[in-house]
Amino acid sequence: MTMGGPLAIDVITIFPRMLEGFVEESILKRAAEKDAVRFRMLDLRLFARDVHRTTDDRPYGGGPGMIMKPEPMFEAVKSVSSEGSRVILMTPQGRKFDQGMASELATQRHLIFLCGHYEGVDERVRQTLVTDEISVGDYVLTNGVLAAAVVIDSVVRLLPGVLGCEGSTEDESFSNGVLEYPQYTRPAIFEGLKIPEVLLSGNHAEIARWRAEQSRLRTMERRPDLLTRK
Repeated sequence: MTMGGPLAIDVITIFPRMLEGFVEESILKRAAEKDAVRFRMLDLRLFARDVHRTTDDRPYGGGPGMIMKPEPMFEAVKSVSSEGSRVILMTPQGRKFDQGMASELATQRHLIFLCGHYEGVDERVRQTLVTDEISVGDYVLTNGVLAAAVVIDSVVRLLPGVLGCEGSTEDESFSNGVLEYPQYTRPAIFEGLKIPEVLLSGNHAEIARWRAEQSRLRTMERRPDLLTRK
């Protein structure tokens, strides 16, 4: 767990059920059972004050679609935030998410994800509440819940003890600036395709060198931009 207790993750959305099943499976479920993380889904509609639980309205100045209202988002964030909370708005306009950002967020105590819908959120939410704006790529999703799920999964798996094997994330793609080397398992020969002989040699130094070289070559072939960032 993080120092001082589990990482607290609150997700504010009008679709809390989209994430409830997601966090109750696989790695995320085990992380919660190990007390490495605590999840809470907040239904934004419960923080709307009118009888219809309205969370959106027409944009000033006209235009297509609807905009998420500021009042419910302010109320929801205030209900859970404390000193040091990171309030993350999932938006295509945000900083593009990467492994380095995942590692940074995994060191925090409290993450609050604001998940918009429709045409976006009132700008005053962005100006006043938000500490981080994150995008998962140059494309548009139906709502921010889907993007938040990607970020949450990437962060939680980095928490100490979650994967059950220290160092198990160190050789993964992007963790050390290059793509992961090719991986093989039994059988050694499948449909006439043999695994590289070096992996059967038992020579760990040679295997490490082979893997490093394969990572470099694969990165040059598929993502040469990663090599220029170093």
